[in-house]
Order: sequence, then C-alpha cells, then structure tokens
Amino acid sequence: MQGLYQLDVQGSELLERLDEFFAEADCDDYVRKLATDWVRQTWADLPVCDRLITASTIKWQFSRLSPVDKSILRLAVYQLKFCPDIPPKVVINEAIELAKKFSTDKSGPFVNGVLDAVLKKLTTES
Repeated sequence: MQGLYQLDVQGSELLERLDEFFAEADCDDYVRKLATDWVRQTWADLPVCDRLITASTIKWQFSRLSPVDKSILRLAVYQLKFCPDIPPKVVINEAIELAKKFSTDKSGPFVNGVLDAVLKKLTTES
C-alpha cells in the first residue's frame, strides 16, 4: 500500500527505485519480493482497478478519494481480480485493517463497502 501511495504521489519514476524503497522495510526477502511484485502488477493494471473502484463508489468521485484510501483500494482490487489464490475475505479484511491503521475513522467502513461492491461485480462477471 505504501509503495502504491508513493507512486501516486511521486509518479511512475519511482518504479525504477522500487527495490530501494522496499529495501528500507524491516522484512524478509520473500515479503519484500511479494510487496514489490504486487505494487508493480497493480500499477500495471491501474486502469482496470480504477474502473472497478469508480464503478463501486456510490456518491464519491474517484478524484476525491484520499491518496491513502485510493492506494488501499487499488491493492485490494488488484488482489480480488488477479490473485485467485488469496481468499476474497482475507483481501477485504486486510484492506479494512490498513484503512483503520493509516486513514480516518470512516475509511474502514468505506473500504469495506467499496470492496464488497467490487467483489459482487467480479463474481457476476465470472
């Protein structure tokens, strides 16, 4: 989520230094590689993720979302759409926890509602 936030704020140039960005994190190589892969892949599929988020945010314009909430939603939507090995319930729960930790009091329920709507859309598409 933090990598996606940095890309959103600083731009795509950060992709070249993404390994350096995650090297500063206090985690093992497997976690670092997984985070790097998810950020790169989410960024590559950003138009798909953003369309799903936009279609699922009722009464909210995508441009009005906070960068933190947007980053949390983008990562979760990527995982819901492109990571079938991760149970949707786990993706949504982790996104809610990130929202509670890094965003506002209202972000947890908001993220939950958006991701529930995205999951319903993805389920009906299959």
